[in-house]
Amino acid sequence: MNFCSNCGNGQLEYIIPEGDHKHRYYCPNCDTIHYQNPRIIAGCIPMYNGKVLLAKRAIEPRYGFWNLPAGFLENGESPEDGALRELFEETGAKGEVKRLHTVFSLPNFNQVYLLFLVDLTSEEYEKTTSESLEVRFFELDEIPWKEIAFESSTFALESYIASPSKEKVNLGQFVKY
Repeated sequence: MNFCSNCGNGQLEYIIPEGDHKHRYYCPNCDTIHYQNPRIIAGCIPMYNGKVLLAKRAIEPRYGFWNLPAGFLENGESPEDGALRELFEETGAKGEVKRLHTVFSLPNFNQVYLLFLVDLTSEEYEKTTSESLEVRFFELDEIPWKEIAFESSTFALESYIASPSKEKVNLGQFVKY
């Protein structure tokens, strides 16, 4: 952090504030402590008649790899609404949230994924979108595992396949090697 977002001061300090346990950016000019917290990614496992809808990424990172529809949650948006928005933006499909399926943490990247199980309302989708080179349904035994973009998607899909009717939320975490 180079400047205080409250007053614009460029002389920030990196301290452990009184009563805290972590280093934080602090502005001595306006006495503001800047808390930096993880970003929430909302997404889904979109299902229709036993098939999963995946999108091949048209953007970096992992351009050209398949992924579950997901993206950063917007301010004022519920995680469920964010997941459905990302589903539509990346695939043109619409669905209904069934339940929270996966919470996947990436502490080294300051991200937390919330992936919902979504029943698509129809098999209609766009073949391409501005965010996806290709969109298509896969039978669960045809998922292109070596071409999946992110470990969070692999974990969510593997958890779903292992126990599709399980009501428990699956917890996963990426550990940087």
